[in-house]
Formats: sequence, structure tokens, C-alpha cells
Amino acid sequence: MELVTLDDVRAAAARLSGVLEATPVERSRAIGSFVGQDVHLKCENLQRTGSFKLRGAYNRIAQLSEPERRGGVVCASAGNHAQGVALAAAMQGVAATVFMPVEAPLPKVDATTGYGADVRLVGETFDESLAEAVRFAEDEGQVFVHPFDHPDIIAGQGTVGLEVVEQVPEASTVVVCVGGGGLISGIGVVLAALRPDVRLVGVQAEGCAPFAGSLAAGEPVAVPVVDTIADGIAVKRPGELTLAHVSELVDDIVTVSDAELSRAVVLLLERAKLVAEPSGAAAVAALLAGRVEVDGPVVATISGGNIDPLVLQHLVTGGLTADHRYVTLRTRVPDAPGQLARLLRTIADTRANVVGVQHHRLGSRVALGQVEVIVELETRGPEHVARIHQVLADAGYPTTPL
Repeated sequence: MELVTLDDVRAAAARLSGVLEATPVERSRAIGSFVGQDVHLKCENLQRTGSFKLRGAYNRIAQLSEPERRGGVVCASAGNHAQGVALAAAMQGVAATVFMPVEAPLPKVDATTGYGADVRLVGETFDESLAEAVRFAEDEGQVFVHPFDHPDIIAGQGTVGLEVVEQVPEASTVVVCVGGGGLISGIGVVLAALRPDVRLVGVQAEGCAPFAGSLAAGEPVAVPVVDTIADGIAVKRPGELTLAHVSELVDDIVTVSDAELSRAVVLLLERAKLVAEPSGAAAVAALLAGRVEVDGPVVATISGGNIDPLVLQHLVTGGLTADHRYVTLRTRVPDAPGQLARLLRTIADTRANVVGVQHHRLGSRVALGQVEVIVELETRGPEHVARIHQVLADAGYPTTPL
């Protein structure tokens, strides 16, 4: 199978000139302190539409014939490719129909509609939306703009690699999130041609990681179930073209858990002042979890920042919990006046901040004469949490973490 070339990527960069600007690279001392090396963040979350997807979409649509442009384009996406296609099509005067899963994040749906696309919510997963979009394009005779498995898409995404090589010439490792594989394929083309000494590592979510099995089988193999918060990289089956690129150009593929993704989102928000969606934070999550071997400066791509504020709120709580800075405990107190106040004074003495309190006098777990109490606390790390458990136990309040 013929792979995309460096000339293809450079041609894409010429088409994108004036359409978008190079995204910044920010050095992160906070993440570097975890890794033990300089860490540079390639901020594609600051790209137009909030992700790298505009690059490939624009490059693909720019090369359509005039009859194809008049007919319009179709795509399927969980959100970021949808916005990239919608804006790229609008900028070039092309009509776009976008298929998205029924549960696609509302901000991504609204943004795609705002760019002028006809949005259709179909299917429970990306793959179901993809199948419907392909059928629609065939029935209507329109061009289907694949989210990853097309040479023009890969070449467009590869322009990220051109910028990385120029912005961080000292890099020894580049870490990239992997869904369908378009971004890492394009970056791999550039690194293989210009910096073959640089190690390229891909990151998938544990709940949707088809590349390991596909690489072992030598052909795309779908995972049976998708179970991850990283909707942007929740692709059940890689493409044939992207699999060929990854097999040839990528040094390693690792996975991260949802808890590790949450932790990365929180750290980027708190320490790097960057908003990233879970899929966009996958490369940082892998570095924080120690999944990537590094021996020099590292570039981690922040591939997208389109996140629902309600999801962000949930992830912040989850990330703080994983970091032992937010804990929920269950205990029991005697069913008598003043006992709840005594419990809360004991907690106050540990310097934990009480966020919420629930107490239940009835229930199968509660003995007669006792009240079950659930407390939510802001804490300062694992040692502080351990001390809270011990202080409460010593005061007669044995605890169970929730």
C-alpha cells in the first residue's frame, strides 16, 4: 500500500497557508517535573475549531473537482472532524452534511451547526454514524470526507509534524493521541523523512484500543465494545491506510485509563492553563502515568479542547479524586443531638474542607440508634487522606471510602 509522502504534506501546508496559523508550543515545567525531562505541549486545542481536524478537512475539500464541490460533502464524526469539515466546506463554498452520534456533546453539535453544516444525529457510536454517512453519500452521489483513512486527510494532519520539527528541533520523543490514526500517520510521515531519530509513540484509551490487535493481526480488527470518556478517539476499527502508516512509522502504542485521562485534563487546566478534552489530553496522560519511555525532550500533542462544561466539571471532580485531593467517605454516628456536629468538628481539626454532607437514618445498612453519614471533602493528597481516616477511626468513626 502506497504511503503518504513528505511532498504530500508540504503541498498540504501550502494549501493551508493563510487558512490557519501554526499553533504554539508551550513548555510545561509541571509535567516535566513528573517526567524528568523537558516537556513541550503542541497546542492544537488552540487551532481554529478547537482541534487539528481543520487541517485534513480543508486539504481534502480543496482538491475536489468543481462537479464534486457543487454536489457537496458528507462526513461522520463525534465532534471535532465535524467542525473541521463544516468550517472547511463553508470557507470554500461547499455544502456539508454531517452525521454525529445521538449522544454527541451538545457544544460540538451546536458549533458544527453554527459553521453552516446540516447536522444529523444518527447511531449510538461513531461507527454507527460512519456507516450511515457512507450510505447517504453513496445514495446522494456526494463526496464522503473520511475522518482519517484518506491520503489527503493524513497529509493535512501531517502539517502538525512540520511545525513540531521547526518549533522543537531538540525533541527526542513525540507523543500523539490515536483514534483512527490520521494525526499520528501524518506526523509519522514527517518525522520519518526529516527526523528519523525521533521516537513516535501513540496513545489510545483503554476502553477503545483497536490498534494493538490490528497490528498483531496485520489487518484492521474492531474492538467489540467502546467504554471510555475520550469520545474523540473512540474509534472501534482503524483504517487500512492508517494501519499501514502506524505499522511502518510508529514505534509504540500505549493505553491510558479514564482516571488517568481525567487527571491529565485537571493538570492541564490547573497548571498549564489549557483546556483539553479527554482525547486531547491522552498524550499528557500517558506521560504522567509513566507509560512512555523518554530519554530527552518530549513533545506531547494537545489535540483538542472542545469539551462540554458539564463534562469538564465531572472530570475535574474525577481528576481531583484520582489525585487524592477530593474524597468521599461513609461513616456512622449515634442517632443523638450534637453527634453530627461532633463529627464535623473532628473533620475540621484535620484541616479538610467539607464540601457536602448527607445523613440517612433509615436503610438496610443502618443499625437501630445509628445514622449513616456521607461526607465529601477537599483534601491535600494521599498522606492527608490517610490521616483523616486515622483521626476519625480514633474518634470512633470508622470510615469507608466511596
